[in-house]
Amino acid sequence: MGLIFYLISALAVGGALAAMLLKNLVHCALALTLSFLGIAFLFLRLDAEFVGFAQILVYVGAVAILVVFAILLTRASELPRDGVFSKTWLVGLAIAAAVFAVLAWAVLRAGPWLPNEAAAPQVTVNEIGQALMGRYVLPLEIVAALLTAALLGAVIVAMHEKMRTK
Repeated sequence: MGLIFYLISALAVGGALAAMLLKNLVHCALALTLSFLGIAFLFLRLDAEFVGFAQILVYVGAVAILVVFAILLTRASELPRDGVFSKTWLVGLAIAAAVFAVLAWAVLRAGPWLPNEAAAPQVTVNEIGQALMGRYVLPLEIVAALLTAALLGAVIVAMHEKMRTK
């Protein structure tokens, strides 16, 4: 493992930690975008070009921008006065630890039965693109329409809330 892997991993984990620990919601969304970018770089480093570029286009280019716009349209930029942590954070921490324990148990238990080496599929990015523009063009268009409808719905809800407060 090289230095580049550790730098990219630090970018992804640092962005995720910043998204979790920062108090300003807009800064959290931008840190989440940084974490998405680090994950995309990890995919590119693993020679999974299609998944890496799809991560950049979908998550960094669309989802993160949609989250930032939704935050800016629907919320005030001021911090809450009673703190940013919920009163039931201890319950959330216990549930997260339980989920982590179950997942770790499942991964450790499945280890001996997994094959040591799997054959890599011989699918190129061109073949994936041909499939998306051929057989799967209808589901791709439905997802695009759904994301557009979600963005329009967020704008309409934000406009109605702004009109009620005036």
